[in-house]
Amino acid sequence: MTVRLSALVCLGLVCPIALEGMARAAGESSLAAGIAGVLADSGSSGREVRRRAVEAIPLDRMGRAERQVAEQALQQTTLYRHLPAASITCDAGLLDFILTKPEALVDVWRVLGISRLALDPTAPGRWRLSDGYGTVGAVQLLHRERSDRGGLCVFHGRGAYDGPLAPKQLTGSCLVVVRYVAESALPGVRPRQTVQVDAFLDVDGVGLELVTRTLQPLIVRSAATNAHEISLFVSQFAAAAARNPEAVSRLADRMTRTLPQDRSTLVALASGRRMGTPPATGRQTDDVQAELAARWMDTGQLDALQQR
Repeated sequence: MTVRLSALVCLGLVCPIALEGMARAAGESSLAAGIAGVLADSGSSGREVRRRAVEAIPLDRMGRAERQVAEQALQQTTLYRHLPAASITCDAGLLDFILTKPEALVDVWRVLGISRLALDPTAPGRWRLSDGYGTVGAVQLLHRERSDRGGLCVFHGRGAYDGPLAPKQLTGSCLVVVRYVAESALPGVRPRQTVQVDAFLDVDGVGLELVTRTLQPLIVRSAATNAHEISLFVSQFAAAAARNPEAVSRLADRMTRTLPQDRSTLVALASGRRMGTPPATGRQTDDVQAELAARWMDTGQLDALQQR
């Protein structure tokens, strides 16, 4: 799978996504206004887009310590990116769960064998990350808001990269703001969520020329690809769970790095069932593993997956 989430770039995309706890929205009108303002733009690194993105961050509604972390990250930004908006076909509850429990989605990838990413909770709202390609780091959920129309998560990560893409070890930090808002629902059609990500990256001790000429094209391309691939996978996972909850439930039974109650919640939200309701019997129970992994595996890998 090409989802190689760097601790320096895309810590918040799986957070999925990186997260326990819930901050009450200070007001639906202010949250909705912030979402509407940010979603008005396409992917960009422009100064005006960055200014609006910073103004939309609810610093005044954060705790004191969390606000200090966010403000420092904004002041030290080396590279900013406003990613293109992504659309995910799923319920808002599923997306919110994935953003606050990203380790569950990462565990799905592990079971399917399509990612090397490891995301392990170390405390409520905190994770340890390793992407399997030379990046290690720590992620923290600084702030979370939710309303009837959408939600927001602010993540902060610090990490290091040591691999072939850099002449020496790179260290740095990243502030990632993830916003989502429900699209207009149509009768008989599963709901869709529009997701927008703003990333503020600081690379320690690296000259501006290296960042702009060498790192920026790589970061921009990989970040946009990550966002697209994750959005596509979540949509496919939700569709598979709605059609075949029994098979997805069996898949979840193998998610040994996820708490049992979180596995049950993931399946229930993805399939549209109420919590505590067992999957209906008598439906098709074919395996969904190959369906979910097909985009990121070759034929030989898929054959091996189906023989597990």
